[in-house]
This record gives sequence, structure tokens and C-alpha cells, in this order.
Amino acid sequence: MAERRPHVAMLADGRRLHMQDGPIDLVIEAYGPAGEITHAYGAAAMRFHGLLDELCGELHELRSPVRLGSGSLVGPVARRMRAAVLPFAAVNFITPMAAVAGAVAEEILGAMRGAARLDKAYVNNGGDIALYLASGETFAIGLIDRPDAPSLFGTAIIGAEDGITGIATSGWRGRSFSLGIADAVTVLAATAAEADAAATVIANAVDLPGHPGVVRQPASSLQPDSDLRDLLVTRSVPPLSAAEIELALAAGARRARQLAEHGQIAAAALHLQGRTWTAGILRPSPNARPLPSLAIQDTCHA
Repeated sequence: MAERRPHVAMLADGRRLHMQDGPIDLVIEAYGPAGEITHAYGAAAMRFHGLLDELCGELHELRSPVRLGSGSLVGPVARRMRAAVLPFAAVNFITPMAAVAGAVAEEILGAMRGAARLDKAYVNNGGDIALYLASGETFAIGLIDRPDAPSLFGTAIIGAEDGITGIATSGWRGRSFSLGIADAVTVLAATAAEADAAATVIANAVDLPGHPGVVRQPASSLQPDSDLRDLLVTRSVPPLSAAEIELALAAGARRARQLAEHGQIAAAALHLQGRTWTAGILRPSPNARPLPSLAIQDTCHA
């Protein structure tokens, strides 16, 4: 049987590298001297080969709820996934899969940095991003209100001194299942795996438990091997009243504020049916509709 080879190719713009293997779909861009970028992309491709097989080899435990004091994961990506979700295990049902996209992005970025001296680089894994910025560099991110029909409502600037290397988005409209009703929750954190896990937790908290119009189904009925098993995941959210939107966002913002106060995230933007709440600190881009710089608090924006 022929060996399976991941797809690795430059995109049409000649700047970005696209790598895909099964559910992993990466877009990568590096900045710096041409020779260093070449080395970085070569290292990314080399590390990508076999990475999915590594994860599949430990898939049973990766799909199992994390428990304090237990775990026998071996691979570096699998261990990073578990470490990212472990802080949430005491009070949330969560598996290492909640951090898989961010952890994979981190692994590839680490390989690039180990092979080349770059000014900055990012690895975008379906919207979950691992970011590197050399001293003095900045990176602009766009904030969208829903991933299935992206609409940019603002941008934020990340500087090297901010200590943010992870950006992740979660919500019921995304590619993964959610227990909540957020259209999208975008999180900035110290690492991509941590941002991924935190975005999942905050998006789950944006909710109206028992609302008769919210359609939910067992995850296992939609995807038999889902790590969420028989938990009810959101499939449809009806138009909500202004009061209902505020109530759901407030619940998620309380969770985001707790994580920001404990240093687990830098900032979060929570979106539901045209309304946005933020927690933490976001620095606005001077060339786009600005987002305010925020103290750690619940703040509502139209």
C-alpha cells in the first residue's frame, strides 16, 4: 500500500504555504530573509509529515475527559493539548481535543523557529493561530462576528511585548461542536493551545440553558466518535430578544473575566447576534474601526 503523503504546496500568492492532512488544514506565512523563510517552510513540511499519525496513535486518551493526576500521553503535541485543558478539568467536562488545533499550530511554528531566524511568522490552523513576533514586530488580527459568514467588525494589534502568541475562535457556528450559543468567541492568550482551550470554555458559557428555541442534539448522534459523547451540542439558535442576548453574553463574559484575572487569557471578544462583549485588554488598530482598550471588566458594545 502506498504511503499517505500530506498535501504541501505554496499558495498562488507565492508567500504562504498550505499544508493539509485529514482534518488538519494549515496556512503558514513567515517574514524575514528569503533564505530563512525557505528553511522555515522546509522544517514545517518535515515536521508535518507523520504528525496526524502521532495523534491518531493516542486518540483514545485524547478523546477522553481529562482528570487531575492522570494521563499517559507521550507525543509532544498530545502532551501540550492535555496541559492546555488541564486547568479547566476540575469544573468543566473537557478533553484534550479542545486544544488540538492550537497545539498543532504551535508544533509547526516551533519547528520553523528552530530552523530559521525570522522576523515574524504565523501558523493558521482553521482559524486557530500560533504567532511569533521578534522584538519590535506587530501583527494585526481581524475580529469576526461569525465564522460561517465572516464579517469583520474591527481589528486589534498585537505587539511582541504583549506576550501573546495564541489566537483562537470557538462557537456553535464553527467547525467544531459547542455546548453554548455564541456565534463566535475569539481569545488571545500566551499560547495557541491555551487560547484554543479557553475559547472552547468561554463559548460554552455563552448560553441560555433550557431556552425552548435552541435546538440541541447529542454529539454522538452527529459524529459517533465525538469526544463530547452524548452531551447536547447546539445546532440552531433562534432570533433572541435584546435581553436574552445580554443575559447569554454576560454569562460568557463572567467566565472570560475570571480567566483574564487569573492570567489564563489576555483578552476575549464574545459575539452573539450582532452584539459584542469584551473582556481583558485589546489594543486597537489605527487603520480600522477601533476597539477600545479595556481594563479587565465586562463591557458591552453594539
